[in-house]
Amino acid sequence: MVPTLTDLPAEIRIVVEQFIAFERADKLRVESENRLLREQIRLLMRQKYGPKSDKLSDLQLELLEAEPCVTSEEVSAEADRVANNPAAKTPRVPRKDRQHPGRVELPAHLERRIEVIPALAGECRCGRCGKDRPLIGYEESVYLDLVPYKLFAHVVRREKRGGCSCQDGVVCAPLPVRILPKSKLGDELIIEIIDQKLGMHVPVFRLCESIFRNAGVDLSRQTMCSVFGKSGELFQPMTQVLRANLLAGGYVQADETRFGVQTREKPGRNHTGQIWQYSRPGGPVVFDFQMSRGRAGPEEFLKGFIGHVQCDGYVVYKHLGPGITYCGCLAHVRRKFVDAARLAPEDPVPREIVDLMGAIYAVEAEARDANATHAQRLELRQARSRALMDELHRLIVAARTVVLPKSVLGRACDYALGQWSRLEVFLNNGQVEADNNWAENAIRPVVLGRKNFLHIGSEWAGPKLAALWTVYGTCQRLGINPKDYLRSVLPRLGDWPITRIAELSPLVWKG
Repeated sequence: MVPTLTDLPAEIRIVVEQFIAFERADKLRVESENRLLREQIRLLMRQKYGPKSDKLSDLQLELLEAEPCVTSEEVSAEADRVANNPAAKTPRVPRKDRQHPGRVELPAHLERRIEVIPALAGECRCGRCGKDRPLIGYEESVYLDLVPYKLFAHVVRREKRGGCSCQDGVVCAPLPVRILPKSKLGDELIIEIIDQKLGMHVPVFRLCESIFRNAGVDLSRQTMCSVFGKSGELFQPMTQVLRANLLAGGYVQADETRFGVQTREKPGRNHTGQIWQYSRPGGPVVFDFQMSRGRAGPEEFLKGFIGHVQCDGYVVYKHLGPGITYCGCLAHVRRKFVDAARLAPEDPVPREIVDLMGAIYAVEAEARDANATHAQRLELRQARSRALMDELHRLIVAARTVVLPKSVLGRACDYALGQWSRLEVFLNNGQVEADNNWAENAIRPVVLGRKNFLHIGSEWAGPKLAALWTVYGTCQRLGINPKDYLRSVLPRLGDWPITRIAELSPLVWKG
């Protein structure tokens, strides 16, 4: 007969029970850690190989099967979810049986260069009677073409006039207005360089290589960087004008991203600098370069500002000023729950939270499509979005009580609840957006540029680059063609009084 715990002496029984309890607790701890590690591995695999959208396709299921931490049940669950979701099965490419709309006409503003191809000489006369065959029209085809890349030497000859019998001395025609009068690069080339670097994110060495390959002209990177830096220096006073206009609006969206900076203090490796972006929907976009990610940068930029600042949960945005009301970003919260929904497709809770956020965004889209004023948008939010936000808060609180704190869903809940007072600000102010996406869209060119030209050449070049990004980003935000603005304004900045610099701002420029 096998003895049970009740048959053991009391002292031994207590020791055995404690040992069993310890084993169970240790097993639960190991299982919990195992689950968290599996979740982290899946999240990393998603971030590396997964799609950007919220849905999975059959191609992602193949990636799932290769993951060492995914069970066959999870793969089956993913397959069933895709099979039962018609939207997930809808192809992104047009259907082959759809009727083709026909060739789209080329824009009317393009120059038309007409080339007439005559008929063959033997077909211009009749082979029987020898008479000329009459011209009755043309078969016409239109296609888009270009003039090959071409540089030219712009020679400016200014007349000199000598003296006469009644007046001595020599007079000369005035110099034409140029962006950089002493530079060997003309205005159009300088504007093209700025546009290529800021608009197309092309690094300087590629620009030099492109000019050499297409035109046979060897321009040094030092010359290019010098021209770029001097152009940015001309626009630095404009940054202060746009900053003043932005802060006067009472609502600022802020975001930041790192950027490598070459310094003498760190030979062989880059210092991690910071590009801060401050903007307002429909208003100016201002970039600020700082050598650190500390509070000093935004504190100095927002000095004296009174109003709303919308940002993510980065800690340096706290306590920047007594008159600032901080607003949260619903998009940042949503992304964390999207990750949780992707990692646990069988769990309905994160998907329900994401869907509820979608209903909130539907209200925002309705107001945007109706071109609602701030007052109308506030009324719509009070009528519909407030109840949705209350329900969202209830779901997140309920989910937080049953999930592991360190799991992806647990961290998403903690982040949302920690930001909740800020997230609700948009419900009481029609000017404030539900998220910070305007700022993220404005800073995206900086991120794309970082991937291409990798770093800023020096600490002193940072503010000049930020000034050019400010002007370029503001033009794009206001629907202005940046090249048209640069062509009109940049040549005048050298001799323009700094006290009147606001007259050339993109906010008042009309082209």
